[in-house]
Amino acid sequence: MNWPEFFHMGGYGAYVWSAYGLAAGVLVWNLITPWLKRREVMRKLKRLYRQEDLPS
Repeated sequence: MNWPEFFHMGGYGAYVWSAYGLAAGVLVWNLITPWLKRREVMRKLKRLYRQEDLPS
């Protein structure tokens, strides 16, 4: 077996590799989304903390 045959997978390569690509995309999305949300929450908390420290 050579590499082109491996990637072609007997005619099913497009389906197999697109499924792997979609799964990888979902995994990356599941890693990035909470990280971005955490950054947003931390910014809001810092802004609120600064507002509380201001003298009235």
